[in-house]
Amino acid sequence: MSVQKQDVEFTNIVKNILDNEEFKKIDKIEHHGISRLDHSMRVAYYSYKVAKFLRLDYVKTARGGLLHDFFLSPEDRTTKDRFVSTFVHPKEALQTAKKHFELSRKEEDMIRSHMFPINPSVPKYAESWVVSTVDKVVAVNELSLKFKFKLKYAYSLALLFMINFVR
Repeated sequence: MSVQKQDVEFTNIVKNILDNEEFKKIDKIEHHGISRLDHSMRVAYYSYKVAKFLRLDYVKTARGGLLHDFFLSPEDRTTKDRFVSTFVHPKEALQTAKKHFELSRKEEDMIRSHMFPINPSVPKYAESWVVSTVDKVVAVNELSLKFKFKLKYAYSLALLFMINFVR
């Protein structure tokens, strides 16, 4: 059983999202060498833990983190499609999430701005910064496993990236 599923409070917060039939479809989409659902669960759970530690709104952070990559894409995407998606998927994810769930402004901002600084939407809330940062750390970890990098180098790259975009 995953760490996320063992955390009853976290599970209760995101249950309605995980039970949504449209959301479940992201489990079939590859993302960083795993399913987009697994990636989103990691981002949501670690963002929730960080937000809770920092005494931020961890409920909205868990929900925003889970929905940050909620968009559907065809299995046969080209390399060009994947590259373009890097820049446009936050908008697609926000549209999809709003279609299926009622979102707060804070949750909308987490989804819209999670690709900052690649995407020009600057996070407006501390919780949005948490989701954006955790997403990058999780992605580096997942890509390091996919391409068999040594984790110490992957975490060093993530740290360098975060230091550069915070300056």
